Amino acid sequence: MVRHGQSTYNQLKRIQGHCDESELTPEGEAQALQVGQALVGIPFDGVWASPLKRARKTAEIIAAELQGLTPTFTDDLKEISLPLWEGMAFSDAEGQYPEAFHQWRTDPANLVMAVPQADGTAIEFYPIRELYQQAARFWQGLLAEHAGKTLLVVAHSAINRALISTAIGLGPEYFNNLHQANCSISVLNFTAGWGSPVQVEAMNLTSHMGAPLPEMRRGHKGPRLLLVRHGETEWNRQGRFQGQIDVPLNDNGRAQGAKAAEFLKPVAIDAAYTSFMARPKETAEIILQHHPGLTLHSVNELREISHGEWEGLYESEIESNYPGMLEQWQSQPETVQMPGGENLEQVWLRSIAAWKEIVAAHSGGDTVQTVLVVAHDAVNKALLCHMLGMGPEFFWRFKQGNGAVSVIDYPNGIDSAPVLVTANITIHLSGSVLDKTAAGAL
Repeated sequence: MVRHGQSTYNQLKRIQGHCDESELTPEGEAQALQVGQALVGIPFDGVWASPLKRARKTAEIIAAELQGLTPTFTDDLKEISLPLWEGMAFSDAEGQYPEAFHQWRTDPANLVMAVPQADGTAIEFYPIRELYQQAARFWQGLLAEHAGKTLLVVAHSAINRALISTAIGLGPEYFNNLHQANCSISVLNFTAGWGSPVQVEAMNLTSHMGAPLPEMRRGHKGPRLLLVRHGETEWNRQGRFQGQIDVPLNDNGRAQGAKAAEFLKPVAIDAAYTSFMARPKETAEIILQHHPGLTLHSVNELREISHGEWEGLYESEIESNYPGMLEQWQSQPETVQMPGGENLEQVWLRSIAAWKEIVAAHSGGDTVQTVLVVAHDAVNKALLCHMLGMGPEFFWRFKQGNGAVSVIDYPNGIDSAPVLVTANITIHLSGSVLDKTAAGAL
């Protein structure tokens, strides 16, 4: 999934919606070209796009790079309809409609607009709710006809957020907890048709355009957290469950740490935290070689899930010794109590408590702080789910590659809702927007 490139209305900070006066700027066209180049080599079976000019042009530029593909345009990918605000500067909309604009930012699911009619009456509708219905309708139609295919979708900020949300089971109340930058790339993996489990392989990638991370939004006052998974271990490579066995990085894991360090080198980091275990601690130390003078704080609650009696075993051994439990772990992880170990509810409670302490410690200061947190697959997944109000039953929704980087912003500190800015960046490891790190076991 791709959002269109910078448009003239983006540049002027005007609200676009269904309005089709806005076109790509020269920078927007350059961004679209960079997306096309980043996607070369992925075997796409089709391209679908919004017909609005800014998305249409973006799709055409990308398709030209991919060769042999012609975009299909559909109204179900149009941007959100905001008829009272379209064409207005954001500041003017806020000034003329202060209550509705505040609701747009804080309670989007209940934003209501009353659109005047020629007969003097007004029709009320809920823009965000209708957008989510539109997104679900698009997925249902697309997935029913293209099972097993690799598809490119080019649209807009709001509809892309609705598409991601509806795919992974989020309601419109979380609309503002996801970010979509111009020409960002997101990757969703559907296991089957509509209603099947969906994995977010990556979200809102922007590093193909030069800067490693998306910019903070204007007025941002709270901390930015960089959530990193440790590099590869030999047990990851072999597919053995490691859990709380303190397996160190292998040579590839150290190389991944070094690549993550180079990727984050231009980012000013103000504080750093890690699980006390060897693999995240060494990954963090490698990253901090470019940020001398920082103290690395070890946090016990960020340790990996305890797999108990599964630790050190291969999947075949687990299936043999505990028949049916591995399938249960893969399909209903929230119901599994690891023999002699933990369940996901315990991981959720301890990791989120530690996370909140870190966020609180770096909120409320005079300057915005960027904080590095290096942890594990299960812990990182718990934290990413927490950002979006998702419990352990959503455990498999987010992929976390070895050495991957995710970014979470707290616009006004600990008391504000978190924004998942970008998830599972691995382009620094393989040069691909797709996660090509070893899957392995936890």
